[in-house]
Amino acid sequence: MTVTRRTLLAAGAAAPLVPSLGSSPAGAQARWQMATPYPDGNFHTRNNRAFIEAVQTATGGRVQVQMHSNASLLPMAQIKRGVQQGQVQLGEILLSAYGNEDPFFEIDGVPMLAPTIAQARRLNELTRPFIEARFQRQGLSLLYTVAWPNSGFYTNTPVDTLEALRGSRFRTFSVMTNRFATLIGANPALIQAAEVPQAFATGVVNAMVTSAATGVDSSAWDFSRIYTPVGFTHTRNAVFVNRRAFEALSAADQAAIRTAAAAAEASGWRLAEEAIAASEATLAQRGMTVARPTPALLEALDRIGQEMTREWVARAGEDGARVIAAYRG
Repeated sequence: MTVTRRTLLAAGAAAPLVPSLGSSPAGAQARWQMATPYPDGNFHTRNNRAFIEAVQTATGGRVQVQMHSNASLLPMAQIKRGVQQGQVQLGEILLSAYGNEDPFFEIDGVPMLAPTIAQARRLNELTRPFIEARFQRQGLSLLYTVAWPNSGFYTNTPVDTLEALRGSRFRTFSVMTNRFATLIGANPALIQAAEVPQAFATGVVNAMVTSAATGVDSSAWDFSRIYTPVGFTHTRNAVFVNRRAFEALSAADQAAIRTAAAAAEASGWRLAEEAIAASEATLAQRGMTVARPTPALLEALDRIGQEMTREWVARAGEDGARVIAAYRG
């Protein structure tokens, strides 16, 4: 069943797009919709499509999923609520973009807290139980999380120090990136991934920090000359399901989806690691300079990262303090 964004909006917040699976007889075919914010070529989207295929195969076609990529059905800011309300059954979000809802979701957006994939994996393991508990309370079940490759700065002039970014019109996408821009004296502008090229083309922004993979997705070479990877963050995407829809399935189908989700998480993290070199190579092939960060830049980033970690713990409370203590222990 094809569902347009206009149909979704017309349905209203309380009305699901598809019949409630809670009333479906056992063995009936479940037709699910999945909303994702990233384009088809992105490795997260490709990984999600492989997950969907695995689910459909493992359930013998009893669960059918139609994906709507690149925010074509819902913008990312509306995906989580859409799944909670049953408008769609599956969703994918950037966790750190939901920091206004719960500061705990911001943790992997803290600059320089986990500058390598290995550190990001450890942070993922430590935080997953806390995220699962929060999702459960909100009528959701977390299926898997996958990191983005390490991120860096996109500019048209060299970034040898953070002073180079002072006064820039800086694209942000979360509470953390907004705070970072403020701390360095840049002018933050909240722009979703799908809107990045237009924002640069119209002069709304002239600098950003994001992964090389997002740079490839947005054809950054059309508006930026230099990419400076610094291991700024390895933010994570979360894929989750409406609990009522999930629990309406047979125990066997639920188990099959959990198995497919575990495989998707493993393959997603592998793709993230592979995307680091591949995406940077693509940027270079397209004419961008992939610059080596200076010691002065990294030192300044570490100082800001420490300050923002302290701020985050103060907001996140006991759970945040426990995770940071375990991570650094």
